[in-house]
Amino acid sequence: MTRDEFNAYCGAKIATSHVVQWGNADVWKVGGKVFAICGWADGRDAFTFKVTPLAFEVLQEQPGVRPAPYLASRGMKWLQNYDEPGLSDTELKTHIDVSYDLVASGLSKKKRLELGIPEAQTL
Repeated sequence: MTRDEFNAYCGAKIATSHVVQWGNADVWKVGGKVFAICGWADGRDAFTFKVTPLAFEVLQEQPGVRPAPYLASRGMKWLQNYDEPGLSDTELKTHIDVSYDLVASGLSKKKRLELGIPEAQTL
């Protein structure tokens, strides 16, 4: 997945916002909460996303995937797809979807309604 594809995919989700911060990283939020980041690792794009505890344990063993720098060291369940072979584009999109749902489900019901996020969109 390219950075442009990542940004288009995240931007197509309901009620998202985009900022560029943290050393020119593309940061995607829902309800003001981060759900996906595209930054750099060793000169290439690296995609960071929130995962379930089980996915965190399983996926970090896959070559090209690691606990997300800074976030995982603070006890948060975030992974970074940073190198080959890593995740396929389809797998990465699935994990971005789950990350969005995890973050959106943490918003209050009132906030989700204000943003137009249907209940089915959240876990």
